[in-house]
Amino acid sequence: MRSMLIAIVILVLVAAGGLAATIMLSAPAPLPRMMSVSDAFAGTDFSGMPARSHFTARDGTRLDYRAYPGDPGRVVVLVHGSSGTSASMHLVAKAIHAKGATVYALAMRGHDGTGRSGDVDYIGQLDDDVVDFMKTLGPRKAGETRTLLGFSSGGGFALRFAGGPNGALFDRLILVSPQLPHDAPTSRANAGGWVSVAIPRIVGLSILTRLGITTLNGLPVLRMAVNPDPAVGLTPVYSYRMLRNFGPSDDYLGDVKRAHGPVMLFVGEKDEIFRADQYAPLLKPVRPDLTVTVVPGLSHMEMTTRPPALDALAAAARG
Repeated sequence: MRSMLIAIVILVLVAAGGLAATIMLSAPAPLPRMMSVSDAFAGTDFSGMPARSHFTARDGTRLDYRAYPGDPGRVVVLVHGSSGTSASMHLVAKAIHAKGATVYALAMRGHDGTGRSGDVDYIGQLDDDVVDFMKTLGPRKAGETRTLLGFSSGGGFALRFAGGPNGALFDRLILVSPQLPHDAPTSRANAGGWVSVAIPRIVGLSILTRLGITTLNGLPVLRMAVNPDPAVGLTPVYSYRMLRNFGPSDDYLGDVKRAHGPVMLFVGEKDEIFRADQYAPLLKPVRPDLTVTVVPGLSHMEMTTRPPALDALAAAARG
């Protein structure tokens, strides 16, 4: 019996050592810059963009957003994509605002100079930040509609939020080229070259997290093919915590079912990161009233910059 216990202890120690080595030695590899994404806004006129406004989250952190005041009875909240900024949603906000709505473009914690770059304190903190922001808008007015619109990773996050416990804060959901889990049929390997993923580290941290050990969840696990110039302001690396929070939940199909009100999805026909033709066959059987619009000829980032997409999104947000 004693020898068996010793053997078990040795096996546990070896396994723990192997897991620790896997976590510490695995890291996301550097990537060549992906021009279609990281330089998508070259030449864009930002001269009319509102200055940053601020609100204070429950942990005391000051978080930023940009406000486009319009009809107080039609509120649209925008969530940018991976590595993005509030400015990256300016053209979308401008198009929707031109149709009369009040629009808020959030700078998600860990991006755009807010909080620690590429990190959060815990999985779920971004959800709490959105709840805290909505509280700053005050009680819902009679007849007011509130729409949540998310792009790319922000689309996956918006779906996560809409299907979660606070989803009733919004009446409508607009998903633009949304990220779904890596094993969904919409996904391309390494997001078409946009990301480098430290899979062994993710697996190891997932095991520890299930065991209640979260100390190492701030380690980097995802690197994006961004323009490295700090002046551009893109976030190059995500921690495990950020990766697990800023995107879809594992139960994303359940979130599709639970989302309140109309759910509309838009994607570019030539999206180089996700498979545009796979959204409808994947999601409509789960929620038949969900609408999927494939915009001809547009790539991933062009869904936030080109008039055909901007016009479609503005019309959808108008209701």
